[in-house]
Amino acid sequence: MEWTVVGVLIALVGLGASIIKPIVTLTQSITKLTVVVERVERELAQQAAHSQESHKRLWAHNDAQDQRLDDHETRISVLEHR
Repeated sequence: MEWTVVGVLIALVGLGASIIKPIVTLTQSITKLTVVVERVERELAQQAAHSQESHKRLWAHNDAQDQRLDDHETRISVLEHR
């Protein structure tokens, strides 16, 4: 009877180890993945902010060029009508 109890305990320990190891591995993988996703989110937010600033600068430059073109066209029109 004692050997039966010992056998059952060994079987339970083996079963527990075979269940716990994959759970621990999965938990570690999920933790690493969470860290990576959080880093990617931060980098994406930084990239979005940088892109927004770049677009503002481009549009400001475009508006300045449009103004210069309008000025040139006005000057050319004045010269043509003289």
